[in-house]
Amino acid sequence: MDSVKVVIIYYSSTGANYQLARLAEEGAKEAGAEVRFTKVKETAPESAIKNNAAWEKNYRATMQIPEVTPDDLEWADGIIFSAPTRYGALPNQMKQFLDSCGSLWAEGRLANKVVSGMSSAINVHGGQEATILNLYTSMFHWGCIVAAPGYTDPSLFHAGGNPYGVSVTVDYDGKIKEDMDAIRKAVHHQAHRTVNISRWVKNGELQEA
Repeated sequence: MDSVKVVIIYYSSTGANYQLARLAEEGAKEAGAEVRFTKVKETAPESAIKNNAAWEKNYRATMQIPEVTPDDLEWADGIIFSAPTRYGALPNQMKQFLDSCGSLWAEGRLANKVVSGMSSAINVHGGQEATILNLYTSMFHWGCIVAAPGYTDPSLFHAGGNPYGVSVTVDYDGKIKEDMDAIRKAVHHQAHRTVNISRWVKNGELQEA
């Protein structure tokens, strides 16, 4: 049986989605996957970043994390995305990366990848669900298999209750407002589910989370 390869791809300005992505990395490794941890390229001007202390702090602290490339997508069996909402849609930084993958899509090399998404916003109803669904719309075009968590584990009811993917509310400094133990359990479950469905698709074997 071939091992499952998962790439974590995140964008985070003030740090919340970096935290979610790290939790997903933990969960994917727990489930036995080989994991690459990546970020999308920051395209905002330095002047904008410097005007927000939390953004600049997170930007400096994560500079060493490798930027994702289309090769990482081709390598992976499963993909876990995490990105904040921007008016109910993906941030430009994430969208630019997705738009750069047209040649892979055209050649069918993204078909049957297993995908799951997470998000954040300042407000409880600030667009988290819409953002994840916006991501999944692109994934349907790629021919991916979406592994949303649904309500397949009790942890989802205690971590925002979003069936499309774990989502959180954050303050202006990027601090997650929900209980982190609940968030960790929910993200780990979502990562386990993504790995297990990837394993099933790749090897024809489904294991319990």
